Amino acid sequence: MKAGIVGLPNVGKSTLFNCLSNAKAQSANFPFCTIEPNIGVVNVPDQRLEKLEELVNPERVIPATVEIVDIAGLVKGASKGEGLGNQFLGNIRETDAILHVLRCFDNDNIVHVDGSVDPIRDKETIDMELQLKDLESVEKKLDKVKRAAKTGNKDALKEEAVLNTLKQGLEAGKSIRAISVAEDDRTAYVKPLQLITDKPVLYVCNVDEGAAAEGNAYVEQVKKAVANENAEVIFLAVGTEADITELETYEERQLFLEDLGLTEPGSSKLIRGAYRLLNLETYFTAGPKEVRAWTIPVGATAPQSAGVIHTDFEKGFIRAEVISYADYVKHGSETKVKEAGRMRVEGKEYVVQDGDVMHFRFNV
Repeated sequence: MKAGIVGLPNVGKSTLFNCLSNAKAQSANFPFCTIEPNIGVVNVPDQRLEKLEELVNPERVIPATVEIVDIAGLVKGASKGEGLGNQFLGNIRETDAILHVLRCFDNDNIVHVDGSVDPIRDKETIDMELQLKDLESVEKKLDKVKRAAKTGNKDALKEEAVLNTLKQGLEAGKSIRAISVAEDDRTAYVKPLQLITDKPVLYVCNVDEGAAAEGNAYVEQVKKAVANENAEVIFLAVGTEADITELETYEERQLFLEDLGLTEPGSSKLIRGAYRLLNLETYFTAGPKEVRAWTIPVGATAPQSAGVIHTDFEKGFIRAEVISYADYVKHGSETKVKEAGRMRVEGKEYVVQDGDVMHFRFNV
């Protein structure tokens, strides 16, 4: 599961990517600095993992991770192949969620591809290009479905109606995620098309250092503009975050954050936001050799969650021994949890909860 960082050229995408992944993608003050997408595997910050490490004192600790992709900047006309349009759109189609970076700071020394700072205009530019590409995909599919619908095929007639709804919405400037379609129809006819504007989105407002703690007027404009999109908005000072990651010690980084009025780096909030955006959650295994966070889709059952460790665990699943994170912390060890009668035994139907500490019994 991976999230793609998108935005106009020169809004801070590659600097943000470097800060998240320490992969050092090239970043510079000119458009199209990023040509090939850079991919980074980023640890998901989780205080629960730190607490379990403190209680268990294992030989090693392995956090959950999420893949972040830095994709080339987009310009007007990308849907028709302008700039690096076709390549950009192909790369974004392969991601599961979108981190849309918007420039929300003034700085005459950093050029803007459109000559002025206006995050709403920038958002609409990218939205329009993505919607035009989706419209092209919907129209192609509609042409095929219409032929089947003419024969009276009921399923084709239903699909044609759904595709017409999408077409009308896109033509009106709506993204697929904002177009009202029955959930069953969305699963049957919309999801298989893998449309770009159907992907969940997190808007990332890139502010200057002075706005790192409380945001600014640009951020408020963005929040207002996306109020109907069911999308999250966060803000962070990307340049400042990059400076923080360059500091050598934890103490230095904490002092820098305190000076800004922050309790943690904005990048940590962003990574957790991306994790939620991908509809992922975490369960833990904890023992003397290893404390580990495992990534599962929200709603995964116990056998499916066991399968993340090894496919044999899912095939031969017998039961799961489950401790809630709160109980583990309250009692301080697995032994004391058992003594307090707070370890549960769950079967194949159990839906794993975020933060569960688990052991699996299986037989192959």
